[in-house]
Formats: sequence, structure tokens, C-alpha cells
Amino acid sequence: MTSQNESIDEIAGRTAAVRSRIALVVVCAGVAALMVWNPPQLYLWIKAVHVIAVISWMAAMVYLPRLFVYHSDSEVGSQQSETFKVMEARLYRIIMTPAMVIAWILGLWLAYEGFGFGAIWLWLKIAAVFALSAVHGYFGKSLRRFAADHRDKPARHWRLVNEIPTVLMIFIVIMVIVKPF
Repeated sequence: MTSQNESIDEIAGRTAAVRSRIALVVVCAGVAALMVWNPPQLYLWIKAVHVIAVISWMAAMVYLPRLFVYHSDSEVGSQQSETFKVMEARLYRIIMTPAMVIAWILGLWLAYEGFGFGAIWLWLKIAAVFALSAVHGYFGKSLRRFAADHRDKPARHWRLVNEIPTVLMIFIVIMVIVKPF
């Protein structure tokens, strides 16, 4: 029975990964088609896709550390722990990382086309996005440690770390909307 469940999980994981890759290719092809077509509102179309990618990235960035909270409280080797490993890996690889890549690429294009990198608020925003990317990398490292059953941080740590992406997001939104500098 266990081997059947594992193979069902493996099939589901491969299916999810394939769907994710297809979605990523469709998004990239759509953005490329928009750039070739060059409609009068290309900038707004690219901005819309950028915002969608940012929302996806941020949703994953606040959800993954919550999974780490619950994972750190589960028994090593338990069914619950193994389920968290699968959930965390899929979230990170299938949603979070592709969304970050799309957000970065389109964000840099928008910054160049819209502002020529000439605004102070834009550089502060980019610095905050670098910090958010560093947190993303920290989550990836932590994911690998959880996958290897290394739990050197308590649930309280993950509850605190869970706030970092939110604080950075608030700063980034203020820079983009208010443009105080």
C-alpha cells in the first residue's frame, strides 16, 4: 500500500511540475508575443503580467514559512513531516521561483522603459527586491535542510521570519505608489 501511495504522489508531483513548466512557457510566449506585436498599451500589458507574478511570488513567500512553522512541530519521519516536504518543495519550485524570475525580468524591463533607472525611489525599491530575493534564497536553503530532516530552527523563528516578506512588500508598494523620493 505504501509503494502505491508513493507512486501516486510521484505521478502527481511530475504532473504538477509539467503543468508548471507549460504555464511558464505560455506566460513567456505570451509576453514575447506582446513585445513582437507591440500594441499601443504594451507597457500596461507587461505591468499587468508583472503584478500577477509579484502577487504569486508574495503569496508563496508568506505561505512557505507558515509551512515551516508546522513542519518544525511535526515528528521527524512522520507522514505529516513527509507531506510537508512535498508541499514545500512544490510551492518553492513550481510557484515561488518561476514567479520570482518573471517578476524580476519584467520589473527590470518596466524600470528601464518607464523610468530609465533614474529615480531614487526606484533604486530603493530595487534594493528591497534584492532583500526579498535574499529571503527567497534563505527559504530555499531552509527547504533543503527540512528535506534532509535537519531542524535547527524552532517554530518561533519561522513565525518571526514570516513577517520579513510582508514588511519588504509594504516598503516596495510605498516606493512604487507614493514615490516619496
